[in-house]
Amino acid sequence: MRHDPLYKKITVDEFMAIDFGTDRKFELVDGAIRMMTGGTPAHSRVASNILIYLGAKLRGTGCRAYNSDMGVCVTDTDLRYPDVSVFCGNPATPEREKQRVFGDPTIIFEVLSGSTARIDQGSKLAEYRELASIDTIVFADPENELTRVVQRLGPTTWRDDMFAQPHDVALPSIGLTIPHTEIFARD
Repeated sequence: MRHDPLYKKITVDEFMAIDFGTDRKFELVDGAIRMMTGGTPAHSRVASNILIYLGAKLRGTGCRAYNSDMGVCVTDTDLRYPDVSVFCGNPATPEREKQRVFGDPTIIFEVLSGSTARIDQGSKLAEYRELASIDTIVFADPENELTRVVQRLGPTTWRDDMFAQPHDVALPSIGLTIPHTEIFARD
């Protein structure tokens, strides 16, 4: 549909003004509205594990973790909803608490599934790397219980580690390491 010359791309601001109701979730990709699919129990478990761990560890640090309800504005026509995102240095002021989209994440977590892995590790990764505030992007694979960690080394330099065995995930920008056992905990 977005390749149709009659289709007008919309902006993030226009997208945010649309009332989609509460039973569906959408992202904005290159100015086109895309419906998001629901996750599996494993996907939800891993995302919750990460959020719970970070929430407890970040309290009082000036950073906070959000679930997939918090949007990340990537460009004027791209809005993503990472599974977990961490934002730092922006206090929870009444004005900030009313926002539904932020543009300055420090860390992004995407939990992979068979239907999203290609997009998450392809176009989303490229979009996230363009955000100057991003330090670390983590992909968690609940099926194989492995992670891929992409960390900024400099303005345009990145390290990309795809771990073939269980590995704790270091998050140097917030001074934490998430144990592998916490990410993939089943209890």
